[in-house]
Amino acid sequence: MARDGQGQFNGALLSEKCSDLDEQQGTDPKKWRLLDERGRQTWHYLQSDEAVKAWPQSVADRYFLGLSTGLPSLPKPETTLDSVCNALAYFSQLQLPPGNWGCEYGGPLFLLPGLVITWYVTETPIPEHISIEIRRYLFARQHPVDGGWGLHIEGESSVFGTAMNYVVLRLLGASEEDKRVIKARGMLHRLGGAVNGPHWAKFWLSVLGCMEAEAVNPVPPELWLLPDWVPIAPWRWWIHIRQVYLPMSYIVSNGFQYPLTPLTRQLREEIYTQPYASINFASYRNSISPTDNYHPKSMFLNIVNQLLVNVWNPYMRTHAIRRRAENWAWELIKHEDENTDFANLGPVSGPMNLLACYIHEGPDSYTVERHRQRMHDFLWVKNEGMLMNGTNGVQTWDTAFLIQAVVEAGLAEDPRWKPMLVKALEFLDDQQIREDCREQSVCYRQRRKGAWAFSTREQGYTVSDCTSEALKSVILLQRLPGFPKLVSIERIKDAIDTLLTMQNSSGGFASYEPIRGSQYMEYLNAAEVFGRIMVEYDYPECTTAVVTALAMFTRTHDTSYRKVEIEKTINRAVSWILKDQRKDGSWYGSWGICFTYAGMFALESLASVGRKYSNDDRVALACKFFLDRQMADGGWGESYKSCTDGVYTQHEKSQVVQTCWVIIALLEAQYPEREPIEKAASLVMSRQQEDGSWEQEAIEGVFNKSCMISYPNYKFIFPIKALGMFAKRFGNPMVQ
Repeated sequence: MARDGQGQFNGALLSEKCSDLDEQQGTDPKKWRLLDERGRQTWHYLQSDEAVKAWPQSVADRYFLGLSTGLPSLPKPETTLDSVCNALAYFSQLQLPPGNWGCEYGGPLFLLPGLVITWYVTETPIPEHISIEIRRYLFARQHPVDGGWGLHIEGESSVFGTAMNYVVLRLLGASEEDKRVIKARGMLHRLGGAVNGPHWAKFWLSVLGCMEAEAVNPVPPELWLLPDWVPIAPWRWWIHIRQVYLPMSYIVSNGFQYPLTPLTRQLREEIYTQPYASINFASYRNSISPTDNYHPKSMFLNIVNQLLVNVWNPYMRTHAIRRRAENWAWELIKHEDENTDFANLGPVSGPMNLLACYIHEGPDSYTVERHRQRMHDFLWVKNEGMLMNGTNGVQTWDTAFLIQAVVEAGLAEDPRWKPMLVKALEFLDDQQIREDCREQSVCYRQRRKGAWAFSTREQGYTVSDCTSEALKSVILLQRLPGFPKLVSIERIKDAIDTLLTMQNSSGGFASYEPIRGSQYMEYLNAAEVFGRIMVEYDYPECTTAVVTALAMFTRTHDTSYRKVEIEKTINRAVSWILKDQRKDGSWYGSWGICFTYAGMFALESLASVGRKYSNDDRVALACKFFLDRQMADGGWGESYKSCTDGVYTQHEKSQVVQTCWVIIALLEAQYPEREPIEKAASLVMSRQQEDGSWEQEAIEGVFNKSCMISYPNYKFIFPIKALGMFAKRFGNPMVQ
């Protein structure tokens, strides 16, 4: 990248270089290729005709990029099993060489800014094709009316989304005179300017040099020196917030702020409603726009911040304490990098770890270079441009669910689909984690031997429901004749052993770790845009997944292995599931939208222990909850507002994925009446395309109550499962 006379990265030259590209529609989509190396997925733009010829585009590449797949039209299905087979004919063509499936895991709009700002301040070269496609994506997702961006692609415009993505566009060469940029700037000003952004926005703008550090509430690395017995010690925090605030505290404590360039000096005058020099930034530390303030800072946190700013930092924080805290934070950052081969937990902490390595070891170090390579694991290209995924993918999660769907449909031994399933099994075999972390107790990591991660083994984080769903898929296939026994009984028992370490005192299960801290820790939640983020919680989806996995293991394997512990774990978990059920019969979902999602898992788990419509009033009540909300066309549709507001909120249109979740729930419960289920199945079939696919509808997933995230493979997986289960239950009749 170009540098100015003082040796600093000259962002203005990047702006000049890219301004000529503003009118281009994007790169040539026929030159993009997805490389999948044992689940690690990276996109590559081929620069020559020779390279294009040597590496042909796959059906999956064309599908992801919105190009014609060339797949044929199929006979119109008459039965649900016909529909399933059409879907498999399409979806099997999207299977990637290692045996898994890929997809965008987009939706959040606050991820790209952290990456692009990190690239800028670490002077990491940004290839032109990446710059073009990120700009194209952000313009595609710009609000069509007010010109802003929200926390996620379906959310209302906020300062977090608008300020940060405005900055990204400018850093990547968009002109301040572009009409779309002008519109975005106008919206940002109407929201009060960047001073009204949440904590994470202020942190990144300070790093960039576009906001004074006085506006950023403190994140002291001294927290990592607290003894483990202290109730607020970081090892008790939820793993994502722990891994974000660890490098953030290191960066802030080092006082890193990138030197001004002509571009960032200009940005200082664009993102505020008054001249930069006239702003008293310290007075805006707690300012936030109402649209960003989902979880307002508590009075307790405000007092703590005041004490840190006015007492601890100026009078009590000695150089020795600071150095000790920074050194220990750095050691924990190194552990995270080593335990994940620099893949890191997620796309918020990953760029921060890159910046921390840049500060500590310099721009030419191995750690910085390896992080630069790993940032591409989070990037995804689609028809709208390039986005940043919410993790390095959904490889294990989606592959496990696809296996279960085909087995439930009774098609696993069909020679048309068996090779696909063998490859999927090989992938799960390869992705099981075989060893615990180095110095596991030092870096506060959960046991992981025998577990599966959400994405890949390299990422390496135990997740209770991912382990459970992968384990179930392995057991289901390896029981069938003709499938290889790749995962040994010893490794299956390793997975059981790990799951048995994860139950909470309540009987429920959390996500990555058992609950370590009190919910009162939310009084220290400084990330105002998210709820339930400081500690782990019991989740119905995680609890139900573990119940079904343990129940399946006891039915199919050594019934004497840890028999008493497994029975006790299942009984306590079922008691928690029943306790978590609301009076109206529903369960609130935390990882999918929302009551339809959690209800499907809950009824599946209750069925696995013999609780069904005919013998359990709680199951009957759950069925009534769903049937009372069936829409006139036979489907179900739930808005993401259910997640943010905690109340079932109907979508304006029924949704294929949510309809399938309810079909599965009713079939698991053995609801006796066929008519409402068949009506729902008919709706799903009516929306299937001639080639066997379904069109993308509303967003499907959520995290931390307020941010939605996409699971586009769900529109294949759950119709396959729901329609297949319908065929098994009712004899595969013709459906009108």
